[in-house]
Amino acid sequence: MSEDTKIKSSVGVIGAGIQGICISLNLIKKGFNVTIFDKEDPGKVSASYGNAGHFSPYASVSLNRTDILTDVPSMLLSSRGPLALKWNYVPKMIPWFARFIMNCGKEKMMHTAKYMHQILDQSLPAFDELFDEIDLEGLVENNGILYVWTNKSAKSRELEIKIRDELGVKQQLVNAKEIHDLEPNIKPFYDNGVFYDYARHARNPKKILVKLFENFVKKGGKFLKLNIENIDFDENKPVLRSETQRFIFDKLVIACGAFSKKLTDKLHESIPLDTERGYHVHFKDCENLISRPIVHADRGFAMTPMDQGLRVVGTVEFGGLKNPLSKPRIKNLILNAKDMLDGLPEHKDEWLGFRPSLPDFLPVIGPSKNYENVFYSFGHHHLGWTLGAISGKIISKMIDKENTNLDLQPYSSIRFS
Repeated sequence: MSEDTKIKSSVGVIGAGIQGICISLNLIKKGFNVTIFDKEDPGKVSASYGNAGHFSPYASVSLNRTDILTDVPSMLLSSRGPLALKWNYVPKMIPWFARFIMNCGKEKMMHTAKYMHQILDQSLPAFDELFDEIDLEGLVENNGILYVWTNKSAKSRELEIKIRDELGVKQQLVNAKEIHDLEPNIKPFYDNGVFYDYARHARNPKKILVKLFENFVKKGGKFLKLNIENIDFDENKPVLRSETQRFIFDKLVIACGAFSKKLTDKLHESIPLDTERGYHVHFKDCENLISRPIVHADRGFAMTPMDQGLRVVGTVEFGGLKNPLSKPRIKNLILNAKDMLDGLPEHKDEWLGFRPSLPDFLPVIGPSKNYENVFYSFGHHHLGWTLGAISGKIISKMIDKENTNLDLQPYSSIRFS
C-alpha cells in the first residue's frame, strides 16, 4: 500500500444521504477508514431519494431576499401558493423566523448569495470527480433547467437575475415564444423565463445515490444500519452510542440533514436548524411530455422527467419533523401540474421529505465549535443534492488538514454563538 493510500485514521459519518455518502467517498479515497451510520438503508425515504433531482449550480439567491417579507402574506393566503404553515408548529418556529427576518436585509442577502455562489460554482466539477468512477448511463441528463413566471412576479425575478448577473452566473433570458419552442407541451400561463442550459438533472436520484454508496463499499467502506442516539468522548475521541452498541472513532461527521439538530444539541451547541417540508407526486408514463425540468417560480413547484414518471415536487411548509403529510399540499402540486400540462392521469407516490434549513440560508460546513474532532455538514436547504459532492470534498480536506482555497468562515457554526 502506497503512502498516499495508507489508512490514516478512523472516521464515523452519521447520515447515509447524499451529504454523508459524498463525504465518506472523499474520505475513503484519501485513505481514511470510514463507517457510515443511518437508521435507514441509503436512498430509502430521505430527501436524497425524493428531491427534484436538479443539479443547480446557478441557484445562489436564496429565500432571504429583501422582497420576501412583503410576499409572505399573499403566499400564505393563497391555496395555490408555495408557502404553508402547520399552525401547531408556529410557536416553535418563532425564534427561527425572528432570525430569518434579521437576514432579509440587502447586506445579508448579498452575503448569502456570495457564499452560496462560492460553493455552487464548484458543485458540478466535484460531482464529475465522483461520477467518473461509476456507471451513470441513462441516469443524468444535460438538457438544462427552465424557469418560467408570469408578469405578476416579475420584480422578484428581476432581483434574482440582477444578483446572479453581479455574481457572474451564466443565464439566458427567454420570452414566451422561446419558452414554447423549448417546451411546446406546457400551457402558456407564463410570460417570461430563464434557461440554464448547462444545468443537469437526475433521472433517478435513488439509483445515483446507491451507485455512489456501492462504490464506497467497494473501496472498503462500512455501513451500519443503526440509529445513533448519543455521542460522548473518550480522551477527545468521539464515542457513538446506539441503543445497544458503542463505537469509538478518531473523527466524527454529522451529516444527517434535518435530523442533525438532535445530535448537535447533545454536543452543547445551539444551532437554529429547522426543516422546510417538501412534497412530491408522480404521474406515471408522462415523463416524455417535457424535455427537461421546468420550475414555475410564481407557484414554487417543479416538474422533472424521471424514470418513475413525471415527478412534481415543491412547496415550502413549516411544520417540523413530526406532523403528518398534508393532503392540501399534495392537492396543490396536482392542480399546479394540471394547470401546466393536459391529459395527466391519476397521480401516484405521495411523498413528504425534510429540507434542513438555517435562517441565513447558508449551510453549516466545518468543525464543531466545542469539539475539534467533530465536523458538520447540514443545512443546505433546497440544495442538498446539488451541494453533496462539493461539501464532501470540503469536509474531507478539512479532516485531512488540506487547504481548500475557499473562505469557509461563513459556513462555520460559530456564527450562531
